[in-house]
Amino acid sequence: MPDIHPTAIVDSKAKIADDVIIGPFSIIGPNVEIGKRCIVKNNVTIEGHTKIGENNQFFQYCSIGAPPQDLTYKGEPTRVEIGDNNIFREFVSIHRGTLKDREVTTIGSNVMFMAYVHVGHDAVIGSNVIVANSTNFAGHVKVGDKVIIGGGTNVSQFVTLGRGSYIGGASAIDRDIPLFCTAYGNRAKLKGINIIGLRRAGYSKQIITEVVDFYRTMEASALSPRAFIDHEEHMAEFKDNEIIQEMAKGIRESEVGLAPFVS
Repeated sequence: MPDIHPTAIVDSKAKIADDVIIGPFSIIGPNVEIGKRCIVKNNVTIEGHTKIGENNQFFQYCSIGAPPQDLTYKGEPTRVEIGDNNIFREFVSIHRGTLKDREVTTIGSNVMFMAYVHVGHDAVIGSNVIVANSTNFAGHVKVGDKVIIGGGTNVSQFVTLGRGSYIGGASAIDRDIPLFCTAYGNRAKLKGINIIGLRRAGYSKQIITEVVDFYRTMEASALSPRAFIDHEEHMAEFKDNEIIQEMAKGIRESEVGLAPFVS
């Protein structure tokens, strides 16, 4: 049986794995599912239609699965889905989705949320992500795998942070950040390529050099990034570079446009 503290309130309809630990004064709702080896410390609230994978840790005063902060929400059974091996430090809040988007807020695996992080409705957070203290993700934000975000950062709705990107602390981001780029500031501007992130991901020196050359050429161009990548002569020499092709795809599909380059 799960190890549930006598002061915790766990609904009888909740699905709790046998080796889960639930601490004092925590509250678990009827539509919650918690996988193996999870630890829920004291004063944690997990509610709504929330499905949690294995080996997750929830520190005190986390709020998981609460209704979205959206005036169109009318109590629909939208969801939160969380993967495995995540750490949710003190006062982290994750809100469930809305009917206007995916109906689910999704957290990947191996994510570290430091204290006071907020994830808004319908957001998608990838895997192997590190989010420092007091960072806020508005609704509909998408964060790729292996992104690192400095503390005190605010990300506006519908923004995408490409995989492997690095965001400096205290940034305000209202435009997309391409994969493996670095950005910082209020409002955030593109600073360059996350070379360390590319190396850690195992990419060759040649690929990294081509990505840096592509970025610098695009930055120096009088064209916008979208116009630049639509010129075949600019892209011809990079057609075999998977990172550049993925970056170009993200630029084409951006809903809010890219953050500007540092002047």
